[in-house]
Amino acid sequence: MQTLQVGMSAPLFTLHNQDDQAISLEACLAKGRVLVYFYPKAATPGCTVQACGLRDTRPALDELNITVLGISPDPVAKLKRFEDKQSLNFDLLSDEDHAIADAFGVWGEKKFMGKIYDGIHRLSFLINQDGSIAHVFDKFKTKDHHQVVLDFIKQQDQ
Repeated sequence: MQTLQVGMSAPLFTLHNQDDQAISLEACLAKGRVLVYFYPKAATPGCTVQACGLRDTRPALDELNITVLGISPDPVAKLKRFEDKQSLNFDLLSDEDHAIADAFGVWGEKKFMGKIYDGIHRLSFLINQDGSIAHVFDKFKTKDHHQVVLDFIKQQDQ
């Protein structure tokens, strides 16, 4: 697993969101910076806490001109149920073949309760309008993710 680092170019992608609409990173970058966050599985406890934190922080992120894109290997229908149940207010993108997770270097070996398997590592990338990685968020608790992101962006913008 070779994770993208600060200064590297983010791979451009187009994926389908919870409404089965094609969303491209390029179109989002035309509007401002983008937070791409990878999460393992919709509707699980940790992923729900993380998504709801971002949902609740959305007005502050909008003020900073940040678009949020959540990416998981879940199918579109599952993303829609997750969005509806949690009243999420940003795009959730389906990466079922984990090609984009591979491209960002967040797909790889994981261990849980003695089992080894391949899956998404919970990482987030702040991407500048020019497509370069501004920051990689890799050390956070799911309940604090939104605040870690917001604090970093506010500090960077000073």
